[in-house]
Amino acid sequence: MHGIFKELILGAVLLVFGVAANSQTSMPTETLDTEDNAQVRVLLPLSDHRPQFAFNSFLASPDSQATGEQSWGSINGTILDRTGAVNVGAKVRLTRKHPFLSQEVASGNTGQYSFSHVPPGSFQITVSAPGFATQVFSADLRPGQAFLVPPIVLAVATAATEVRVAAPTVEVAEAQIKEQEKQRVLGFIPNFYVSYIHDAAPLTSKQKFRLALKTAVDPVTFLGTGIYAGLEQAADRFPEYGQGAQGYAKYFGAGYADAVSGIFIGNAILPSLLKQDPRYFYKGTGTTRTRILYAVASPLICKGDNKRWQPNYSFILGSIAVGGISNLYVPAGDRNGAGLIFENALIRIGEGSLGGILQEFVLPRLTPHIRHHKPSQP
Repeated sequence: MHGIFKELILGAVLLVFGVAANSQTSMPTETLDTEDNAQVRVLLPLSDHRPQFAFNSFLASPDSQATGEQSWGSINGTILDRTGAVNVGAKVRLTRKHPFLSQEVASGNTGQYSFSHVPPGSFQITVSAPGFATQVFSADLRPGQAFLVPPIVLAVATAATEVRVAAPTVEVAEAQIKEQEKQRVLGFIPNFYVSYIHDAAPLTSKQKFRLALKTAVDPVTFLGTGIYAGLEQAADRFPEYGQGAQGYAKYFGAGYADAVSGIFIGNAILPSLLKQDPRYFYKGTGTTRTRILYAVASPLICKGDNKRWQPNYSFILGSIAVGGISNLYVPAGDRNGAGLIFENALIRIGEGSLGGILQEFVLPRLTPHIRHHKPSQP
């Protein structure tokens, strides 16, 4: 009897738990043994499962998402120019602390721009447009705030322009020529065809002829020609000229004709046609050997009007031309055709090399008031 009563009680318990089992199909069970070796399955409580289910449901609930979106804000503003007109197409860049959180938009037809779903915190607005200076605005955005940026006015960009004012080349060359015309060895011998300026301005044709004329009519040129004529007469180089005043006049006339033709042909006419500079450019630096070679080669090399070194066609052809001209008025018995022409040309080239050595090592020390500049390089 006692055993039957116990089974009835257990059956009631099973009935209650059976109803619960029908409502919770996934609940775990556990098997119990009775005193009569009857096995009863008992549903276990869901205390270990319900909290996790509730937490996951909360994270995925619409209410939680709405709470996160309410912390975002927006940023709006307008871009204007200095006249107050709206600026269309300006680049507006929103930058936050993290470099990957930047956004960029272009101002619309009304000059307005807008950034939505912006996380709260500090931010920076950078506005740029062609022809305008870049403008920057910084502020802090609170959670859920609709931030209205004050109108950003673009100013015209200032253009940095470098203006170099330089005198025209002709005027520079004119000033340098006036300085050269003061160069006189021992204070009286003209030394106009040497430049102590490293990058002297090229001469115009007019300046080349003016410098030639000044040299040709200088009193020292007449004096030098007279001395040379006297030496030739004393040596009786051309007996046909004779002696006395008449013979001396012939020597002087031939000598001065050689000098003037050499000055104008070699220093004015051909340099103007070939665009070459007839001056000697003082080197003044380097070893003695390099300076000697530079001076000796001066009749064969020269600067062009483009300031580049090139063969001295003006001096070489001028020397040949002068030799040909002198062959016209020397006594007929002393004319030797081409031989005399090239002989005189070689003499002039040799004189040019000797003159270069004097210009490089001797004459600067004997020429007062020289303004030394950076020496020229060959």
